[in-house]
Amino acid sequence: MVRATHGSSEHPLVIGDTKIPCFVLEDGRRVITQGGFTDALGMARGGSMVPGMNRLELFVSRKSINPFINSELRERIANPIAFITPDGLRANGFEAELLHDVCEAVLLARSEGKLQRQQWGIASNCELLIRGFARVGIVALVDEATGYQKDREKNALAEILEKFIAKELSAWVPTFSSEFYEQMFRLRGLDFSSENLKRPQYFGTLTNDIVYKRIAPGVLDELKRVTPRTEKGRPSAKYFQSLTSNLGYPKLKEHLGAVVAFMKISKDWKSFVSLLDEHYPRFDRTPMLPMDYDQKEDSGEGI
Repeated sequence: MVRATHGSSEHPLVIGDTKIPCFVLEDGRRVITQGGFTDALGMARGGSMVPGMNRLELFVSRKSINPFINSELRERIANPIAFITPDGLRANGFEAELLHDVCEAVLLARSEGKLQRQQWGIASNCELLIRGFARVGIVALVDEATGYQKDREKNALAEILEKFIAKELSAWVPTFSSEFYEQMFRLRGLDFSSENLKRPQYFGTLTNDIVYKRIAPGVLDELKRVTPRTEKGRPSAKYFQSLTSNLGYPKLKEHLGAVVAFMKISKDWKSFVSLLDEHYPRFDRTPMLPMDYDQKEDSGEGI
């Protein structure tokens, strides 16, 4: 088996939150491990498989992608490269250029309107990768033409790619502030840590209730419809990323400001929701009129 002369799984290429193990083989080929390849595309691991096919091969065999994969590309995907890492471990991977080729095929399928909804998230990742590669590529060409590549710091190009991807991915991060979740934790009686923002899964349902169902009629249903999803049917992007920049997003920010303000002056979740119902009722139900008596005890006699 061919051996890798450079690379280590402990020092992968980092793109956003994804770590991609990559190596250089003794014959000069640059390879990305199979797992790193599918992670870069945002493909879900596990699930159903076809005997004799690797996960990438199964993906490109789908009728939505297959017409955009030529025979040469299909052959390379069906035959991953087996190699020995510098640490002496056996591994399988694909030539690094294949990642660019697959991304182009996926984007072409999207432009032709052939992708299934659960594949939209993969297409978004492909677009981000292609743009990142282009930026790094022009920098590398200038460095080579000027001779600067001999003086640049190690991993400089990887850092350029990482910063570009991270900037693209974090463009919407400040939308739901840490204060929003800190108050939600308090009102739900949970301990909050600014170092670990891992949230209970049901917080998504609560957020839909106090935010998306109250900013405009039908917004939540439409966001669910247009938001890209993974192969498992889970959203691959945040709902607010699909809001219009001139109306939807500013309206969301305005609403979140009021929500956080109501959270701060509320002692518990029940009083917060009551306050929110009074000023920002949900659009999917008829709000109750404010009464000074208990409506349940009113029999209606005498009317």
